[in-house]
Amino acid sequence: MLFDIYRLLLLLINLFTWALLLSCLFSMLLAFGILDPRNNVVYGVANILNRITEPVLAPVRNMLPQMGAVDFSPLVVLLVLQYILVPGLQRLFVMLAMHGA
Repeated sequence: MLFDIYRLLLLLINLFTWALLLSCLFSMLLAFGILDPRNNVVYGVANILNRITEPVLAPVRNMLPQMGAVDFSPLVVLLVLQYILVPGLQRLFVMLAMHGA
C-alpha cells in the first residue's frame, strides 16, 4: 500500500514535469510564430497546459526578480521538483517503510 502511494506521487510529479516542459515548448513555438494560436487544436492544447502549470508557476514568478522577457519560473519549479521534492519523498517513504507504517 505504501509503495503504491509512493509510485502514484512519483507518477504525478513526472506527469507535471512533462506538462511543464510541453508548456514551455508550446510557449516558445507560439512566440516564434511556428504554431498558429488561432488553430483550435493548438489553442486547446496550450490552454490545457497553461491551466495545469500556471497555478504552480504564478507564485514562483511573483517571487523571482524581473529579468526582462525571460521567465525563469519553469526552471526553478523543475529544480525544486527534481532536487528537493523527489529526494524528500524518497527519504520520507524509506523512513516510513523502515518503521513499519
